[in-house]
Amino acid sequence: MSAERLQKVLAAAGVASRRGAEALIEAGRVTVDGRPAVLGERVDMATALVAVDGTPIGAPTTHLHLAMHKPAGVTSTVRDRHAERTVLDLVPADLRGSAPRLYPVGRLDRDSEGLLLLTNDGAWADRVLHPRQGVEREYSIAVRAPLDREQADTLAQGIELEEGVATLEHLRPMTSAEHRRLTTRLRPSPDPTLVWYRATLRQGWKRQLRRMFGAVGAPVARLVRVRIGPVRLDDLASGAVRPLTASEMRALGAGTGGAARRD
Repeated sequence: MSAERLQKVLAAAGVASRRGAEALIEAGRVTVDGRPAVLGERVDMATALVAVDGTPIGAPTTHLHLAMHKPAGVTSTVRDRHAERTVLDLVPADLRGSAPRLYPVGRLDRDSEGLLLLTNDGAWADRVLHPRQGVEREYSIAVRAPLDREQADTLAQGIELEEGVATLEHLRPMTSAEHRRLTTRLRPSPDPTLVWYRATLRQGWKRQLRRMFGAVGAPVARLVRVRIGPVRLDDLASGAVRPLTASEMRALGAGTGGAARRD
């Protein structure tokens, strides 16, 4: 076996995405033959002993690709000593046992809910997350009062944030059919007085929608991700998990943005 970059080896073994593997190396949690690993080094797994947090990694594992309806209040990390529950606590034990080292593909804020992908396939996760793939993420956004014309126009034009100009696509009121379908699968049930909108993002900045709506004086009361590329939340109940279909996996791994459709 020829030598490969360490972060690629870790991703192939299902430890994390390549970006996540780089973070593990920089944090000093990865060793090669007993010494701290160096970012960018190459290893030959036929002869090297690579370990993460003291646990050796072996050959690439069976890959698993899951869709989850993350409830609000659950942390979308593998481990967090301050969190009461993480998303891994919601994955059935038989799935966790068949594919160790599952981790989220991207993040959802603790207070946000909806569609989250999990995998142990680092190369696939990298393709989904890479900005050049342009994978769309669609959200349902609830506010306390309808947006006025000025607020809607400002959001449509873009909001200046620290990272640059934050933009969204297809901001519109949710239809009555979309509202009925969504609210029946949320737990707890939403306040019936909330006003709901749909918007699509291609950017993925931290708490982006909450910051954008807050900037125009419309704080987000509830935020639900309903689509990632071609994968939809549909009838997945709060806290439930399902495997991705083969076509969903291929489309996401190929960076298919996925055209939005109304429910």
